[in-house]
Amino acid sequence: MAQGDIETYHQDGAWKNKREGSDRPFGTGYGTKDEAIAAGRDAAKADKVEHVIKNENGQIGEKNSYGNDPRNVPG
Repeated sequence: MAQGDIETYHQDGAWKNKREGSDRPFGTGYGTKDEAIAAGRDAAKADKVEHVIKNENGQIGEKNSYGNDPRNVPG
């Protein structure tokens, strides 16, 4: 992940969001994955960065980019 990207993850029984490069989550712990994803998506869109969503086991389940995408990349 690049510096400043948003990560949604599960830890200590709660869903959380943090910025890459920071050890501390922002916002509060969320009761559901959907709530955490919505907050993380809003932050990623506002900052025009990538949003990495991890499953409960810590594996990456989904990635979404909200800015700085090169337009001339094949594939």
